[in-house]
Amino acid sequence: MSFTNLYYKRAVGTPRACYVCYKPTTTVLATVNTVDFIYVCDTHLSDRGFASQVGEAGDGVGAGGVKKLGLSTEEIAKVKEQWEERHKRKQEKGKGKEESKGGDEEDKKEKDAKLDAKSPAPSVTPTFGTTTPNTPSPPAHQRYTLHRDIFAMRLADHRRRKQTTQAQALAPMLPAAPRSAPPPPHS
Repeated sequence: MSFTNLYYKRAVGTPRACYVCYKPTTTVLATVNTVDFIYVCDTHLSDRGFASQVGEAGDGVGAGGVKKLGLSTEEIAKVKEQWEERHKRKQEKGKGKEESKGGDEEDKKEKDAKLDAKSPAPSVTPTFGTTTPNTPSPPAHQRYTLHRDIFAMRLADHRRRKQTTQAQALAPMLPAAPRSAPPPPHS
């Protein structure tokens, strides 16, 4: 398969004909890398025979994903607590190993601390213009999966277009057809 059955709903500025009813629409369903895209009306997106919504774009699981797995919120909280406890134990073990490496490092740290206490520390004034810019999160688009028959049609169409481009690229490399009539048979 050249792409997965996961489409993101996006709005475009220029209306084009709907894939189903040919009415002008500004809603397009596109795959992640825009390998395939379909212009569709919002009414067709609500049709279960055409596409179904997967879930919220930012949740990572999908709508009702926890229910599908059969997990309750208590079980999830219990697993989170266990993981945090294990994580804390690992960090404590890592700190214990660093402390037991040797007294030389501790002596150096003590000497550096004494030198820092003796030397005057430069004053640091906060500047308002050098704040770290927050990176904007990617826009959350609604996710859809096409009905299996519609998706099979899209895959067949994509495959046909790919084969056409390969044939056009291969055609100049093939030998030309003979232009003269074949010689008569010798009998």
